[in-house]
Amino acid sequence: MATKQPSPLQKGDLIYITAPAKAIEKEHLDFAIQLFEKQGFRVLLSEHCAGQHHYFSGTDEERRADLQFGLDHPEVKAILCARGGYGCVRIVDELQWAGMLREPKWLIGFSDITVFHQRLQRFGLQSIHGTMVLNLTENTSEAIDTLFHALKGQSYVISSQPDNFNKTGLATGELVGGNLSIIYSLLGTNDQIDYSGKILFIEDLAEHIYHIDRMLYAFKKAGVLEKINGLVIGGMTDLEDTTVPFGKTVEELILAPFEYRNIPIAFGFPAGHINDNRALIFGRECQLSVEESGAKLSWL
Repeated sequence: MATKQPSPLQKGDLIYITAPAKAIEKEHLDFAIQLFEKQGFRVLLSEHCAGQHHYFSGTDEERRADLQFGLDHPEVKAILCARGGYGCVRIVDELQWAGMLREPKWLIGFSDITVFHQRLQRFGLQSIHGTMVLNLTENTSEAIDTLFHALKGQSYVISSQPDNFNKTGLATGELVGGNLSIIYSLLGTNDQIDYSGKILFIEDLAEHIYHIDRMLYAFKKAGVLEKINGLVIGGMTDLEDTTVPFGKTVEELILAPFEYRNIPIAFGFPAGHINDNRALIFGRECQLSVEESGAKLSWL
């Protein structure tokens, strides 16, 4: 079944910024407003966007109401999440998605925002795994450019450098995934998606290597790795080893389940908890090409 694609943004369209998880400092919001207004968009901040309630930007109810306002607002064309952290899973089941299904709008973010990407993928709606307000001052120009390309409906290709661990090949399928820890936490829940025939993207931050191994075994035992057509690995950032080393690299752990499966696998892709966090359009058909010269992801 083809996924629904939100309409490309035009100058003058309204972008709504909300903080559905951790609190964020006002200076990051000010920078984001200036950046998007320079592109010709209007910007609206959610009521509790700059708020704080312990770890979060607001109570569960405040954060839910803020996101719901953006989902229902008739003029909002894109919802940009201010940052991740933790908290999206606490509100996802209380949100009403009917308006989004009738009139799809872009939802943008990564890390903990993967919770919402999974829900939208299950609904057959496209969304953007891309940079957030917190990261804009440190992002590469490519990360910001690809976000605007995705929002405006402009075509682009993402390439990565050669990697000795890559497995060459060509595959097509809908791009899905996000933060590995989040999609692992949603296995067996009402937000686990059907991975059949998909291109899976994963990235993570500050995990122990043995945690990565545990998560990969869960995906293997759940049958996910037998179903996908291709695998893209983004930033595996600030990973930690145990005092007594685990004894394997992350690349070795990721490749192990695919010893007898011949699918393209691309390591070191420019997306995730890195400055060069390029925009990936989840739910859209893509082609993954992995050659000796590097990997390319293009939209079909």
